[in-house]
Amino acid sequence: MSVVEELLREEQDGTISFGNYELPAKAKLDNFKHGGDVLKVKTFKDITKLERNEMFVYESVPGTVVTHFVEDENGVEFDVEGTEDAQITVGLEDNTEYNVFVNGVEIGKMSTNLGGKLNLSVELEGKGPSKVKITK
Repeated sequence: MSVVEELLREEQDGTISFGNYELPAKAKLDNFKHGGDVLKVKTFKDITKLERNEMFVYESVPGTVVTHFVEDENGVEFDVEGTEDAQITVGLEDNTEYNVFVNGVEIGKMSTNLGGKLNLSVELEGKGPSKVKITK
């Protein structure tokens, strides 16, 4: 998987891809229109963050590349890659329990907090892309 040179793009299948962990300095792209929403991405080697309509959607520390990111009423699914293991936070429904899968293996049930944020760690260093699926 390569970095997203344009920082944020819509894929042919309707999903989005974003992030560039190779950048030494922070870069951002505002006002990207997708599916009736306005998206904003900030990314570089230390962090990647995505907002939709000024609301939190995704954050990773350190920075990552996310491809084929798709959300629906049941959760979120995406592929993620980075040079180091990443702490990922995803914005979902408040106080809701989700099943979390990494590369097809269930890593457990996790609950969001009052703000709807779910935190997970993904081993990325030297492994190539990992598939993350979070469902109710």
